[in-house]
Amino acid sequence: MLNSFKQQKNKILITIGVVFCFALIRAFENALFYDPFLYYFEGDFAKKPLPEINSFKLFLNLLFRYALNTILSLILLYGLFRDMGIFNFSAFLYGFFLIVLFGMFFTIVKYFPDNSWLLFYVRRFIIQPIFVILFIPAFYYQLQNLEK
Repeated sequence: MLNSFKQQKNKILITIGVVFCFALIRAFENALFYDPFLYYFEGDFAKKPLPEINSFKLFLNLLFRYALNTILSLILLYGLFRDMGIFNFSAFLYGFFLIVLFGMFFTIVKYFPDNSWLLFYVRRFIIQPIFVILFIPAFYYQLQNLEK
């Protein structure tokens, strides 16, 4: 048991460190990022019009937050699996989802301002590390099946 713990020490430390960084990003999101939707989505937003936004500033801040989450997620995935194939595939997926999600986000803001629920969920995928929560069990399952 102690040998197993020593072997897994790096994985545990990386996981704790990355989760702590995710928590810091979440705790200081108001101070770190320009995002008028933080306050908009706190209340009953279904009937309210979208807030006024500075599109360029919002884009840069969402991109910065997505990049932070992506870097931390890739560190976590590499730390857990130590596999460059998984790392490269994950990096490709994060790049792909960056293009898709940002395109959807700004299309909804510009052309479909009444669909605040759709905007809420697309924005969640941009600002939260949801993909890593999906990728870890998927890659673990894949590796387990390859060993059989």
